[in-house]
Amino acid sequence: MTYCVAMRLADGLVFASDSRTNAGFDQISTFRKMHVFEQAGERELVLLSAGNLATSQSVISLLERRAGTDVTNVLNTGSMFETAELVGQTMREVIRRDNPDGKLGQVDFSCSLILGGQIKGEVPRLFNIYPEGNFIEATEETPYFQIGESKYGKPIIDRVVNYRTPLDRAYQCALISFDSTMKSNLSVGMPLDIAIYRTNELKPCLMDRVDDQSAYFHDLRQHWHQGIQDLFANLTPPNLG
Repeated sequence: MTYCVAMRLADGLVFASDSRTNAGFDQISTFRKMHVFEQAGERELVLLSAGNLATSQSVISLLERRAGTDVTNVLNTGSMFETAELVGQTMREVIRRDNPDGKLGQVDFSCSLILGGQIKGEVPRLFNIYPEGNFIEATEETPYFQIGESKYGKPIIDRVVNYRTPLDRAYQCALISFDSTMKSNLSVGMPLDIAIYRTNELKPCLMDRVDDQSAYFHDLRQHWHQGIQDLFANLTPPNLG
């Protein structure tokens, strides 16, 4: 299983993904699910992947192989919208090639992607690309997307994050969202990959891998847990008669 979240905010973009892949009770591995394509000073693109690992890796490999060539690729598209179209087309290409019927037996070959970034001359943009290759774009009213095991980490984001949330607070919220998810689902796990971009800087202000040794994440987790316990203890209980 996987959990990825990305936010498009007034100040920039926040990306976070776990790295656990579970193919069975005794087949747990670590794979990076965050992939970066960049041209210094011209464009910064981030892809987060969830779903069938073979499909997502094939999509990323094709995008990487074609980058910098004469064909239309992620480094020469004219806009983020065109980039999202290209990524969706590549996803459909891989699924048609490897499994034209969409399923083989009980195996689901689909994957989901989040694409975000900025191309010089455009504002930062964020897209949720579905397994069929179509996509939607984040707005000020809906400034974040999740893919994978999203249900446990969604409530905190819904309560805290809006388009005007500062990047540092959004980063904290993303980490707490992952902590809540890992607390309830062992198939999501560390290390976590983090990337944060400020609008118009076209370079990351933070690129980090958070693991079990991270003092900041440990302290944040402890404060959040204790804060919830204290708040609940101070709630007035109902009169049960």
